[in-house]
Amino acid sequence: MIVLTRLNGQPVMLNCDLIESVEQDAESVITLTTGNAVVVREPLDEIERRVVAFKRKIFATPRPE
Repeated sequence: MIVLTRLNGQPVMLNCDLIESVEQDAESVITLTTGNAVVVREPLDEIERRVVAFKRKIFATPRPE
């Protein structure tokens, strides 16, 4: 899950595994595999950075045996 900011300033937590596409104009529009869209303040490169950081964190965590 990554935390982003809606246009009204409210934080929103998204499951980054459900992101289908991200488009940027004045704001970023994230389309999810569910068909829902979320409009956020963060630019494309910041969204990408947060997704990559989250994935690294998940895959770097040792699994219990």
